[in-house]
Amino acid sequence: MRRFCLPAVIVVGIAMLASLGLAQQAPTAGPYKVLDTAKVGGDGGFDYVNADVVGRRLYVPRSGPTGRITVFDLDTLKPVGEVPNANGHGAVVDPKTNHGFITSKPVVMFDSKTLAVIKTIDVQGNPDGILFDAFNERVYDLSHSAPNATVIDAKDGSIVGTIDLGGAPEQAVSDGKGHLYVDIEDKGNIAVVDVKTLTVTAHYDVSGKAGTCAGLAMDAKNRILFAACRDPHMMIILNADDGNIITTLPLAGTTDGAVFNPATMEAFSSHAEGNLTVIKEKSPTNFEVEQNLTTMPSAKTLTLDSKTNHILLIAAMFDPPPAGTPAPTNGRVARGPMVAGSFSILMVGK
Repeated sequence: MRRFCLPAVIVVGIAMLASLGLAQQAPTAGPYKVLDTAKVGGDGGFDYVNADVVGRRLYVPRSGPTGRITVFDLDTLKPVGEVPNANGHGAVVDPKTNHGFITSKPVVMFDSKTLAVIKTIDVQGNPDGILFDAFNERVYDLSHSAPNATVIDAKDGSIVGTIDLGGAPEQAVSDGKGHLYVDIEDKGNIAVVDVKTLTVTAHYDVSGKAGTCAGLAMDAKNRILFAACRDPHMMIILNADDGNIITTLPLAGTTDGAVFNPATMEAFSSHAEGNLTVIKEKSPTNFEVEQNLTTMPSAKTLTLDSKTNHILLIAAMFDPPPAGTPAPTNGRVARGPMVAGSFSILMVGK
């Protein structure tokens, strides 16, 4: 994720995107709709959003001079507090220890019950994406520069080691059995990691189908990966054990995140243009685009509340970019200042 230098990636609206000539998939009917939009406001950029399903909290990073992690009730979307002075891209929580971690430099470790900072952890590189793996209670702090991944023990915040992923990581997923899968944005592949040895055991090449893969989700039961890519807008569906590509399906816009819900057998990809593609897994070999749902421009990252089957997204409105602003690369869209008070949380469900 990211990538994600917010100032370079946020959308200014679907009409502007059309004027820039960016292709989009038309909205399609389906079971999902926007159930609630909480206009919570506040200044600062934003990146990853993460649901703590057990603790019933939603963690939203706000970067900038007043960098912090804002925390909301996962059911009501009402604010419950914040972790101040933490200029990070996202946060994860270990539900066993109630230890939270913010992908900042240094990494901030906090108590998810009180939101009090426990300590800071010095790391190298440029922290961006982050993953908590319940398999052995470790946190993976991802960086586009070396070291690509710093591994932290969630129980005490100690650094276990680092991993050379061979490129710039975006999103990572765990199979719950000792393997991580990480999409490598600049190399067009999926890195397979043995978490016991902290080594890369394989790279699954997807560059023949698409590039700049920025979202990754997994059906762990059926061993299927969903790689959401930007160039072109495409979901590459592949076997997690050997990397063989099963099929590809079109996405409705510029992805920056993906999740899979095993309860509904659906994969979701969120897009900066303001839409959400829902892919139905009808069987381990049969997939279809179920719906393209209109959300809100800049709603490019998402998280799953597996208790309610709701998808949560974050977004804001932006003024047009100043005249003469260069066109960003990797399918991103230039934008102007954020409209004051427009930052919002969207809840999507059936």
